Amino acid sequence: MAKFIDLTVTAIEPTTADAVVVSLMPTDGSVLSFVQGQYLTFKHMIDGAEVRRSYSICSPVGGQAVQVGIKRVDGGAFSNWANAELKIGDTLQALSPMGHFHTPLSPEQSRAYVGFAIGSGITPLLSIIRTTLETETRSTFSLVYANRSIQTIMFKEELEDLKNKYMNRLNVVHILKTGQEDIEFFSGRLDRPKLQDLFTKWLHVPNFDTAFICGPQEAMTTIANTLQEFGMDQNNIKYELFGTPNARPKPAVQTQAKTTDVALKVVIDGVSRDLSGGSDMSVLDAALAAGIEAPYACKAGVCSTCRCKVTDGHVEMRVNHALEDYEVAAGYVLSCQAYPKTASVSVEYDE
Repeated sequence: MAKFIDLTVTAIEPTTADAVVVSLMPTDGSVLSFVQGQYLTFKHMIDGAEVRRSYSICSPVGGQAVQVGIKRVDGGAFSNWANAELKIGDTLQALSPMGHFHTPLSPEQSRAYVGFAIGSGITPLLSIIRTTLETETRSTFSLVYANRSIQTIMFKEELEDLKNKYMNRLNVVHILKTGQEDIEFFSGRLDRPKLQDLFTKWLHVPNFDTAFICGPQEAMTTIANTLQEFGMDQNNIKYELFGTPNARPKPAVQTQAKTTDVALKVVIDGVSRDLSGGSDMSVLDAALAAGIEAPYACKAGVCSTCRCKVTDGHVEMRVNHALEDYEVAAGYVLSCQAYPKTASVSVEYDE
């Protein structure tokens, strides 16, 4: 299970007018290990309330410092604080790196990858691109990056540097809503007609082994569906959703006049705790109410921070934008969206 660690801020650099790149190192002098495409979940007290937010790592594997990109969001407590008040030398608490937005890399492999990023969705893809091209010297990467305008492109200089370094192995196309009206192919929205145009004239989908998509839910669905339409197997498409999805958890169907009591067993850090809850309370909420330090971040089924394994009983997972099908088949659930369907349920966070 992920643990909270103390990280020292070693650098803060703007990447656009409303986004910064924060460099971090463990305060104990160790090196923070991670896999390309993973994220960090930060915990911080802001205005007297604990705020947890997850941000993707943008730095390549193997560097001394770990970098995350934080874009200011309207009403976003952590993102606004980080952009305005965070200082070099400050200490942040974060869960150890998590996430499955990656595929295994090997120096012997020669593969073709394609990535799609919308706005700040470039953050994990930057780590994936950097690490992949450095590790697999015969592999190639093509990136489609959509933004409102040239001024909102995060990591613009970094992408240009990578393009110069890997001139024959990295292709980048920017799709901008405004600013490129004279070049129709590169302007507008990254919708289905635009994707069909791209896949017909620039990207031959059957040539790619794996696709990575990071952005809002609706855009990711459109991209994934169009990729499959042009011949890509859905098993070769990796997703990372950012922000809050449009879909909301459906209310439970009430079949009884009152909430059903549930006997819940939670195993965390090797310790088993027996507690009681209700069928209308998620496994995570029941654990937190009992004082158990269960890991969590978004509470919306978007990240996988609260992932656990059901070892006994059955639950209903109302929303899942984070777990792969094979994980669900193996019994893993997002505890923030897992509601008991049997009189007793056992879960383990250590699996």
